[in-house]
Amino acid sequence: MNIPFTKFNNLGLAISGLLLILSIAFISLRGLNFGLDFTGGISIEINYDGKVELEDIRTSLSSIEDANFVVLNFGSDDNILIKFQSEDVESFSPQTVFDQLEVDNLLGEVTKTEVIFPQIGEELRDNGGIAILVAIFAILVYIIFRFQYKFGIGAIAALVHDVLLILGLFSIFQLTFDLSVLAAVLAIVGYSLNDSIVVSDRIRENFLDQNQKGSSDSLINKSLNQVFARTIITSFTTLLVLMALLIAGGAALTNFSLALAVGVIIGSYSSIFIVVGVLLKMNLSNKDMEKPKNDPEESYSMN
Repeated sequence: MNIPFTKFNNLGLAISGLLLILSIAFISLRGLNFGLDFTGGISIEINYDGKVELEDIRTSLSSIEDANFVVLNFGSDDNILIKFQSEDVESFSPQTVFDQLEVDNLLGEVTKTEVIFPQIGEELRDNGGIAILVAIFAILVYIIFRFQYKFGIGAIAALVHDVLLILGLFSIFQLTFDLSVLAAVLAIVGYSLNDSIVVSDRIRENFLDQNQKGSSDSLINKSLNQVFARTIITSFTTLLVLMALLIAGGAALTNFSLALAVGVIIGSYSSIFIVVGVLLKMNLSNKDMEKPKNDPEESYSMN
């Protein structure tokens, strides 16, 4: 296999640049459609003896004045999850929902009622953002000490690229961004990092191998071809699971599965074009790969 990845690197960076500009513009202008995990509201789980039509539930609840709600199956067709999004939860009681459903003879067994206040949602949102920043900083420090600072910059560029594109997707289509999606974003950070380390490790090994001859571009391109099959197989098998979850997981897991599936694709792409693009722009050379005298000789290849 000899795919000329480095030849198309500038095109890949240009496409990523356009997508990043588009994502940042939408995030700045439209923001994210935060779910009640962040904005505050009421979550109600109801169990029925048999399957109930979601549209009947929605029609009944639409009679409630100023109601901003979502109705979906939770776990099975017998379990319904109702989410009311409101910043003023004190003026809206779960009993209002129960009374309305009872009027229309649609009230089943209430299994769980949860009230989330806006202050808690803001704290969760802030803590989630801090968690992402801390993860990125820790990764930067690790890769700088594990490899070399140019690899660290490339890996962080890939992580920021992946996170912004996921957020941009949710902003453009105004998909609900809740705690499950935030968890998916954090998982994508780990997935992208894994791909970046595999690519970086193979590039470093080829630069250190005295038997490998050629320019930096040719060595980097050879490294990408060596790990390409592994990247495709890993991404494909992961996507199979995520597609099954997206199709059969129900509405409650749709956005979570979508964020992970798109993140896997973007993460694989960024490890090839973003990480390598940064290394090429920073003129990675054999001199950068020189080991300190006390550096151990054993290989740490992850492939």
